[in-house]
Amino acid sequence: MENEEFDFIIIGTGAGGGTVAKILADAGKTILIIERGDFLKREKENWQAESVFVDGRYNPAEKWRDKNGKSFIPGTHYFVGGNTKFYGAALLRLRESDFNEIKHYGGTSPAWPLKYDDFKPFYLKAEKLYEVHGKRGEDPTEPHEDSPYPFPEISHEPFVKDIFNKVKEENLNPFHLPLGVRLNEQNKDKSLCIRCSTCDGYPCLVDAKSDADRICIVQIIEKDNVRLLINTKAEELITDEIGKKITAVKVTQENKERMFKAKNFIVSCGAINSAALFLKSKSKQHPNGLANSSDLIGRYYMCHNNSAIVALGNKRNTVKFQKTIGINDFYHNADDSKLPLGHIQLLGKVMPDMLKADAPFFTPRFITRLMADFAVGWWITSEDLPDLENRVLVNDNKEICLHYTENNTEAHERLLKKLKKILNLTGHFHHFPNNAYLSKKIPIAGVAHQVGTMRFGNDPKTSVLDTNCKTHDIDNLHVVDGSFFPSSGAVNPALTIIANAIRVGESLI
Repeated sequence: MENEEFDFIIIGTGAGGGTVAKILADAGKTILIIERGDFLKREKENWQAESVFVDGRYNPAEKWRDKNGKSFIPGTHYFVGGNTKFYGAALLRLRESDFNEIKHYGGTSPAWPLKYDDFKPFYLKAEKLYEVHGKRGEDPTEPHEDSPYPFPEISHEPFVKDIFNKVKEENLNPFHLPLGVRLNEQNKDKSLCIRCSTCDGYPCLVDAKSDADRICIVQIIEKDNVRLLINTKAEELITDEIGKKITAVKVTQENKERMFKAKNFIVSCGAINSAALFLKSKSKQHPNGLANSSDLIGRYYMCHNNSAIVALGNKRNTVKFQKTIGINDFYHNADDSKLPLGHIQLLGKVMPDMLKADAPFFTPRFITRLMADFAVGWWITSEDLPDLENRVLVNDNKEICLHYTENNTEAHERLLKKLKKILNLTGHFHHFPNNAYLSKKIPIAGVAHQVGTMRFGNDPKTSVLDTNCKTHDIDNLHVVDGSFFPSSGAVNPALTIIANAIRVGESLI
């Protein structure tokens, strides 16, 4: 295999890498896919909150460092399918305005070099590929789309339906959250999804989540034109003598160094690890890191301002599959704000062990069980803005250093007040932050929404990638993950990453 030259080598199997691999494989291209992790083992711990959220069973065996040099365990995952194995599968499109320059409390988010209409057909293809369930027309901020969602909206259980109705009575516009789960409510015997209480943040034991592993990689690995290497880490990209083409990738596999060649290379390691790989791939022609003539590799890192809120009421929560409501009424503005605030959605079922992660060590277990019985989890997302100094670096020990300072926090604080008002309307008067969904208590560890470290654009001086996500400096190197985002918007970036991977894949064909 090492002597074979592939049409494409793809590094990473997540939302970007897995999707572009399927597009190219289905077109008959010869592909080598390199994944640093293994297939995620199906085991009972997949659905145990203590194993997933408290013990960190699936967290990586590595530490990163923050801007003060303090180490932390990142909330990222190295498996076939990448972070989509653990994502909440909320698959929303960016709003049309997100592609334009927008004023915020913390500054201005820049315009994208492409607009919503350039992504629109690929959003529809992404929704079909990832089997998204939803209902058009409920969300007033949703971009117009003539075609319905590929699958009908996921129904609200009675407890959630009551919340939905109470929010609607307040002249707000709650909507069925678009979700990538493989559920057939009309014919349950043929449904992979069983509407369990362990979906959001867990790997799926019954393969019912629309993750990049099940939707893309498993569908193509039996093809004659596809090779998949697991437990193989890309260490360095090697250039030709003049530094204009990549000739090979150096990897480690079972502590052995190997080299693989291809005509074209696609890096899809996630915005942080992709930037780190470029920074480690130095040469005489690229002394500051690969394709880094702009000195922007790793800069403008964004991850959203996110909060998980647990609300307690006086009515027992009987729901199993809870995450079916979204609220975008404050996405662009509010009655007391001319500037954007962000997105609100329900979270999956709150489990006692999630509360245990934040409770004092002496809290009796029956207390967290009782609290969980009356709890509802909510998630709020506000846009963070691109900052030159929020960046990915690699130190002399080849450790990832993530320098990040929060910004645009006023919008997030205002959005939290809006959520608290909604909770009072729904009878949930006690609410407090919960860090379990962020994997660890250190906020910087919550990297699930990582974007922006290699923004795309038309000017090589102010961007790393062109509008087809090819590096300006190197002719046969593309980046297909969240790195290309110039701004973050305020919805989960997964669907946009998937849509862009389809767009880039088709342009390469």
